[in-house]
Amino acid sequence: MRNNKKTGSRPTVVIIGGGFAGLKTAKVLGHSKSVDVVLIDRQNHHLFQPLLYQVAMAGLSPAEIARPIRSLLSRYPRVRVLRGDVTGVDTDAKTVVGGFGAVSYDYLLVATGVRTSYFGNDDWEKHAPGLKSLADATEIRRQVLLAFERAEAFDDPVIRKANLTFVIVGGGPTGVELAGAIGEMTRFCLSRDFRAIDPKLTRIILIEAGSRILKMFDPALSARATRDLESLGVQVWTDSRVSAVDEHGVNVGEERIETQTVLWSAGVRASPLAEALCVPLDRMGRVIVEPDLSIPGHPEVFVAGDLAHLHTPEGPLPGIAPVAVQQGTYVAQKILESIKGRSTPPFVYRDKGQMATIGRSRAVVESGRMRLSGFIAWCAWLFIHIYYLSGFKNRIFVLLQWTWSYVTFGRGARLIVDHNEDDA
Repeated sequence: MRNNKKTGSRPTVVIIGGGFAGLKTAKVLGHSKSVDVVLIDRQNHHLFQPLLYQVAMAGLSPAEIARPIRSLLSRYPRVRVLRGDVTGVDTDAKTVVGGFGAVSYDYLLVATGVRTSYFGNDDWEKHAPGLKSLADATEIRRQVLLAFERAEAFDDPVIRKANLTFVIVGGGPTGVELAGAIGEMTRFCLSRDFRAIDPKLTRIILIEAGSRILKMFDPALSARATRDLESLGVQVWTDSRVSAVDEHGVNVGEERIETQTVLWSAGVRASPLAEALCVPLDRMGRVIVEPDLSIPGHPEVFVAGDLAHLHTPEGPLPGIAPVAVQQGTYVAQKILESIKGRSTPPFVYRDKGQMATIGRSRAVVESGRMRLSGFIAWCAWLFIHIYYLSGFKNRIFVLLQWTWSYVTFGRGARLIVDHNEDDA
């Protein structure tokens, strides 16, 4: 295996992870002539994860929310991209090891994000997929659309009812958006497509262990989101904890729900690479970082994005894209100032608010004292997500797709792709 060593007199910055934090750091450093940058990711694309549920619900195709990392960084000649899994980090030797060989660094950023957590019940994963990647999204899309196909094909009312029951576990933004999208799809998009079943009679259950959904929002917005979901036919079960998941359904306490489709959005855990840094971790496995996002004992190693646990007076920062983008910018500036021998103040997050969409013309937005819901909030959500999409071409495609869907109540990517099917 080829060994990738540093070359030249410029410091080398290695970035592990091409998400929001890693990509932003690479772009900022790419404008500087004082460093060489190597970005490593297991995938060849950057994913706009806030819209991943739209792929899962057949609203958008994968290419509309993802773009090759090499394409995004092609105009930065000192930024090199490697695809592969990182298997180890030696902070003493300042080396990153993986399927691509060994890469030495002067500065390191680890921004590998988080994975779906089943709270110690990993056997549930095969029956309740999470939503963290394009592969997850297309698999969920396949399962949801197949459920309607099976319901159409079988006359047995028990089989039909199980296939027309959808359970979403977790009342955070992802769970709310999935539930709302299924409700909207069944009532508007699929109502004319089937003959033996009425998709509008689909049973959709959103299960939340806490006392309310969207617990990070103001209670009034949480209540508004609940009403909006119920108007789409979604049953919201709060103070309900899942005790078992199998191929035929879900147990919620003593109650049994027979279903063929369970979607999981109830929790996350850190990327396993966090353990390789040999530093303190929180209960989710995230790295507890210093105020400047470095790790204890190694001021040249930084952790950012969802993988970082940065304590603030209000608690740890949330795992959302604005946090990752701001941290990516900060780390890049911190490195450039360090090269010049200058110190920098600690990282401070500028909270611009949070938002979640429930469906067509329904959303909730909270920013400081401002709280919006309904159509105005949905317009704000639409504008912000279009603005932050990577690449002008993607923005135009998504805007046209959403405009078409809004006018026609259509869904443009209702494709069932079976990875095991024969080519014949």
